[in-house]
Amino acid sequence: MERILKDFIYYLSVERGLADNTLDSYQRDLKKYLQFLKKHDVDNFNITSRKIISQYLLEQREKGLAPSTLTRNLASIRSFYNFLLKEQVIQENPAAELESPRTEKKLPRVLSFKDMELLLEQPETREIIGMRDKAMLELLYATGIRVSELVSLGLNNVNIKMGFLRCEGKGNKERMIPLGSVAIKSLQEYLQYARNKLLKQKDEKALFINQHGKRLTRQGFWKILKKYALKAGISAEITPHTLRHSFATHLLENGADLRSVQEMLGHADISTTQIYTQITRRKIKEIYDQTHPRA
Repeated sequence: MERILKDFIYYLSVERGLADNTLDSYQRDLKKYLQFLKKHDVDNFNITSRKIISQYLLEQREKGLAPSTLTRNLASIRSFYNFLLKEQVIQENPAAELESPRTEKKLPRVLSFKDMELLLEQPETREIIGMRDKAMLELLYATGIRVSELVSLGLNNVNIKMGFLRCEGKGNKERMIPLGSVAIKSLQEYLQYARNKLLKQKDEKALFINQHGKRLTRQGFWKILKKYALKAGISAEITPHTLRHSFATHLLENGADLRSVQEMLGHADISTTQIYTQITRRKIKEIYDQTHPRA
């Protein structure tokens, strides 16, 4: 059963081109499911059933897993059984008609314009590390890319002259995102005055590198962001995704159309982007309540 799981992960990687983070998520979910089957003496996928999968999900819920996590678990199991069906290991998918747990959609946390400006002002640009950090923060806010996409950028992904960033997102889908003048200026300063001083090996192609001269990691950027949020005195919890949410929300608040924001974020489905319109509507209502004499 473990060998078949390896085959499935290989299939997702090679044939569907899924990102490493997504592959890790599938593998983690399905390993837990296989452990459950083993514990209940199920050693053949042909004898699994809707009842067994439901029992597994119930056990996970009793452990305190959130509905969103349970939904992801079921999606992983369903995809796995679809693969087994395709490979003729099983005759039917027992997870096909199982309903996902209902999840409450939470509005993403965003920063106000004021807090965003405050955060972006924190790096000390007279120092090489500050130049790098300023360029990263400005680039994230200017483009709305994910932190995994940020740390994956190479020198050839940025065209400063044309003012565009070429980004490879989920499923190896490529998109072009315009860069603002402030982000371009910060990038130019970093590339001209800081990157070469951080560099240890001339053949390093990563755009953003750490103090050891190697490609910066997601964990490394997370620590950098937390440091500047603390320095700015921002009490709200900030994650790298907060900058992505703020990018989308601020664009919509200033009149950008939803389709353009969808394209820049790299969302396959516009319904994913539409959640940001709820934030802008909420803000409009707050402004109305505060300012209209008959509110």
